[in-house]
Amino acid sequence: MLAVLGFLMIITFMILIMTGKLAAMIVLIVIPVIFAVIGGFGLEIGPMALEGIQSVAPTGIMILFAILYFGVLIDAGVFDPIINTILKVVKGDPVKIAVGTAVLALFISLDGDGTTTYMITISAMLPLYKRIGMKPLILAGIAVSASGVMNLLPWGGPTARVMASLNLELSEVFTPVIPAMIGGVVFVLIMSYIFGRKERKRIGVAEIDTRTIAQHAATVEDAALKRPKLIIFNYTLTSILLIALISGLLAPVVLFMVGFAIAITVNYPNLKEQKERIANYADNALSVVSMVFAAGIFTGILTGTEMVDAMANALINYIPVSMGSQMAVITGILSAPLTFFMSNDAFYYGVLPILAEAGAAYGIDPVYIGRASLFGMPVHLLSPLVPSTLLLVGMVGEDLGDLQRTFLKWACGSTLVMIIVAALLGIIPF
Repeated sequence: MLAVLGFLMIITFMILIMTGKLAAMIVLIVIPVIFAVIGGFGLEIGPMALEGIQSVAPTGIMILFAILYFGVLIDAGVFDPIINTILKVVKGDPVKIAVGTAVLALFISLDGDGTTTYMITISAMLPLYKRIGMKPLILAGIAVSASGVMNLLPWGGPTARVMASLNLELSEVFTPVIPAMIGGVVFVLIMSYIFGRKERKRIGVAEIDTRTIAQHAATVEDAALKRPKLIIFNYTLTSILLIALISGLLAPVVLFMVGFAIAITVNYPNLKEQKERIANYADNALSVVSMVFAAGIFTGILTGTEMVDAMANALINYIPVSMGSQMAVITGILSAPLTFFMSNDAFYYGVLPILAEAGAAYGIDPVYIGRASLFGMPVHLLSPLVPSTLLLVGMVGEDLGDLQRTFLKWACGSTLVMIIVAALLGIIPF
């Protein structure tokens, strides 16, 4: 009963999101509450929702101050030199811009953190997209696609969870998967090229005079807000912040709070200017953070009612015996929808051991199940339950439903390519 209720809730959720009938934030709040009441959990909704909200609170606050921090940097013109350089290379060609975006996002994703990837990539490229007339949605889609492949890095999270959950070594899980990742990277580059061709056909190649490159690369219209004399300070501060983030020196939420306080005080020491800057970022920050907390309610109820566990078990139980030898491939395919509707922790610590047991019954080594479970990451990152994705759509000013409608099929393609490469090279048995 719980599994059926869970699947009905997910179907309803996806229909409303994909058709744009309701705002994503409203769907995340209302739909799980309705289905929890139908399931007889009415009196438990409050505690479950509160637990979910508490679990995402640090992330929500971190995203709030990250938006404020990078908002200050954009206004101060920190990314203008980067845009200048990119413009000189791409010369207004949408194809080069799209592929360049993919290369930039793939490179930045080496740190394994989607939030950092999006903040840097979007901050650097969005002004260029707007100047050329390219769709910001394409920028968001390329960034999330690149991050979806690179998230398989050991420090990205999923791989570490696989090793912990199945008691495996890095050399057993990640190293053999590298060729499949390369396949995913190539797919992302090809996808970027295709979108670039479409944009070139739509808007043409912009004629940009390199002598006036700075004018075209301006990230804000008001020149009075720029702080060219502080650019070295801002670069240094950002470098320190990113190094601290990657090294885990302090909690991300603390780092961004302190970083924002320093950035706005140094760049805009006047109290009136500070209030104006914060007010300018408020709309974007509110829309993103509210989505994070709404997602907390969704995950809290989905987990608290145990619908997520029932759905996972139902899927596993309905795998035909004749397909037992393909458990690794099945795991790779299931990892996409399962991680789309549940957190990484829930999937890798709750569902993956069950999949590994099922595979073992058919003679499949758990190491193969662990590798295959990583390939759903491109789809996972398009989930409304991933805070960094909410940050991404907020930064480009696009709707989550539009991003999913346009790029979900490409994310499935990326997952499929990695599974095929892995199967062909013997990384997982077929």
